[in-house]
Amino acid sequence: MINLHDIRYLRVGTADLESAIAFATDIVGLQLVAREGKNAYFRSDKVEVRGDTRDYSLAYFEGDPADHTIGFDLLDPDDLDRVAVELEKAGRPVRLGTKDECEERRCRGFVASSDPTGNKIEIVAKPYYSGVRYFPARDAGITGFSHIGLFSTDTARDEKFWTTICNARVSDWIGDSPFLRIDRMHHSVVLFQAGRGGIQHINHQVEDVDDVMKSYYFLKDKGVTITYGPGRHPISTAVMVYFLGPDRLTYEYSCGVKMIEPEQEATHRPRQFARTPMNGDMWGSGGIEGMLEPLDAKPQIRVVS
Repeated sequence: MINLHDIRYLRVGTADLESAIAFATDIVGLQLVAREGKNAYFRSDKVEVRGDTRDYSLAYFEGDPADHTIGFDLLDPDDLDRVAVELEKAGRPVRLGTKDECEERRCRGFVASSDPTGNKIEIVAKPYYSGVRYFPARDAGITGFSHIGLFSTDTARDEKFWTTICNARVSDWIGDSPFLRIDRMHHSVVLFQAGRGGIQHINHQVEDVDDVMKSYYFLKDKGVTITYGPGRHPISTAVMVYFLGPDRLTYEYSCGVKMIEPEQEATHRPRQFARTPMNGDMWGSGGIEGMLEPLDAKPQIRVVS
């Protein structure tokens, strides 16, 4: 089994790097830590929250907007060779990162592969850290990058990959969508049934509900499309708001997400939630169908006024 520690970074293609940089900094509130060639790197983690400072958590690069990669950090960086073997045994493609690719990703090594849907994943050894504190571009109250939603062409099949080849565990389900945890946080990856792969949404945690609501009004004032919320997810207890970013990629702010502590692992039993509006948002904003329904290359976004 591949022992993942955390999502280390996301790499996202964009047709307009300048606009993506402006959105990530001026709207989302991330810190632009470097711009190198066709890549822009952003930080979002407070050292006092994670106990360390990741070099970056999101990179936009000039390229196909459908080109998404998720980088995962290993519990033991010496496991990289074993990771390659495990993936090959599972019938997944395996490729070692080149020296230039490792420099671009800011790590000492990685194995590139994919899940059964074809979502690109990179298992990273010895990613770089930074001694510099996180300085947000705007005060959105962000404490750190938290999780992703991931499109899947077969959620049951992909759930098996993440929970048998990798060490993810199912926390709960809504309909056919599993919420998968890697550490104590209720979910790091959520699988959404669709006709394609790719990142469905990017989540950043904020300090409290006031930050969610302040950003809601800030986003509306800036003319940013709100796609879901504000509301509260009963599945994870998180208060949230979703909004549309560059190339129709959805972002989320949330706070108060449920934790499943190590001492609870032995007794935790995943719950099955029906796919209903109130099970997506107990406050009643609706929008769960827009989050879960199969999407083609032109997603149908439910806009909340």
